Amino acid sequence: MVKHALVEEKIEIPANVDVDVAESTVTVKGPKGIVDRDFSHAQVSITKENNSIITSNYFPRKKERALVGTIASHIRNMIKGVTDGFIYKMKVVFSHFPISVEVQEATKEVLIKNFTGERSPRRAPIVGNETSVRMEDKETLLVEGIDIEDVAQTAANIQQTTKIRKKDIRVFMDGIYVFEKIK
Repeated sequence: MVKHALVEEKIEIPANVDVDVAESTVTVKGPKGIVDRDFSHAQVSITKENNSIITSNYFPRKKERALVGTIASHIRNMIKGVTDGFIYKMKVVFSHFPISVEVQEATKEVLIKNFTGERSPRRAPIVGNETSVRMEDKETLLVEGIDIEDVAQTAANIQQTTKIRKKDIRVFMDGIYVFEKIK
């Protein structure tokens, strides 16, 4: 078994993106907005040199070595988010009772009405300030944003809200499901 003295990963910064590193907080500014994240929980050094970000750790154990790559991936996702953004496409599926979806911008939630004939609507929260949910057509829902964690959590909230319980899911396939991720 080889003991590594230094493990590091380098991330190139695109020309239209500005990255600031203050202690263990990384702030990424780009054409679509600003994303910041605190990495103080990790024993990883994050530095900015010229046009790149370097995540490193000296004499790491196995988990610390993996954490260097994980934090580098988080920073890459932040850069990708402020340049391109993230979109999750969701499909509304129903067999008998037509589901209607309504986005409440004021309360930051999605109302799912008439799910399996229920009288009261189900509510799914929208996570994050930069995340938006809109209907593309009658059966397609788009979840967009610049932070991949907020977009994914919002899509998961919507999908979990329409989860069928105490019935055979092979027969009752109603719900709202993620069918495409555009990154």
